[in-house]
Amino acid sequence: EIRNGNACFFSDAFVCFYIDDYKFDSKGGIWFSPDKAINILKHFRGIITPDFSTYSDFTKPLCLWNTYRMRAFGYYCGKKGLEVVNNVRGRTEDDFDYCFSGIETNSVIAIGTVGSGLKLIENREGFNCWIKEMVRILMPRTILVYGSSKYPIFEELSKAGIEIVSYEGE
Repeated sequence: EIRNGNACFFSDAFVCFYIDDYKFDSKGGIWFSPDKAINILKHFRGIITPDFSTYSDFTKPLCLWNTYRMRAFGYYCGKKGLEVVNNVRGRTEDDFDYCFSGIETNSVIAIGTVGSGLKLIENREGFNCWIKEMVRILMPRTILVYGSSKYPIFEELSKAGIEIVSYEGE
C-alpha cells in the first residue's frame, strides 16, 4: 500500500522484529536509519521492540548493548507516537540485573520461544527460572509469545491470571 502511494494506509496491527538482527544494522536498517523506519511504521498501530540477540555465547557487554538497543528503539518509536510493546530477552540469572530494565510494570510484554532450545527438557529449568523472575519484577498483565507456549510454565502463568497469547513461529 505504501509503495503504491496510499499515504492514508493504516493497519490496526503491530509490527514485530523477530528476524535475523544483522539486518537491523545495515545501512538502511532500523538501527542506523530509524526515521526511515518510522516513516513506514507510522502506518501501523504500534511495534514490538526489535529482538536484538542475546545468545548464551555472547559476552555480557554485547548482551547489555543489544538490550539497550531494544529499549532505545522502542523509546524512540514511542516518542514518535507509536504504541510500543517491549520485547524481553534474557538468558540466565546473570542477566537479571539488566534484562528487565526500562520496562513498565503491569504492562503487555513480548517474548520469543523460537530458537530458544525449550524443546530440550534440560533447557527448561533455566528458562522457567528466568520467566518467573521476569513475572516477579515486571508483573505483566499479558505476555505475547512468539513461538510455542505449549510448555507447563505458560499454563502455570495463565492459572495465575496472566493472559498468554501465542503466535506460533515457523
